[in-house]
Amino acid sequence: MQNLLPEPPATRLPADAEADKALAEAATTGSEQAFKAVAARFPSYSAAWAPLAAAALAANEPVTAYAYARTGYHRGLDALRRSGWKGHGPVPWAHEPNQGFLRCLHALSQAAAVIGEADEAARCAQFLRDSDPAAADALT
Repeated sequence: MQNLLPEPPATRLPADAEADKALAEAATTGSEQAFKAVAARFPSYSAAWAPLAAAALAANEPVTAYAYARTGYHRGLDALRRSGWKGHGPVPWAHEPNQGFLRCLHALSQAAAVIGEADEAARCAQFLRDSDPAAADALT
């Protein structure tokens, strides 16, 4: 059976050259403080929150990871809505500015699972796969 309803167009977040540069510089040091400085300077930039969430998960600090990931996730939802997203439709992994949001969504799923929020973990994992199966494949 074929779905006759058209799928909404893919949402592509705008690039932020200044934030991208700051994040790349932080990545060269790998310092948590450097990533925190980027998040403080660019709080609406989801890509700044993703490495903080990943580092907290790696350090077995799931509540901290959950907080970082949820912040990046919500800031990403705000950006998606400003870019025309209506609550569903593709968010392509191949479009690099989308990757911060998608990484936060994945980290939120992981952190939720660790702290016992199984329903939220499952919802986030499905949202990631619905956004772009390539993102789920790349991150899991």
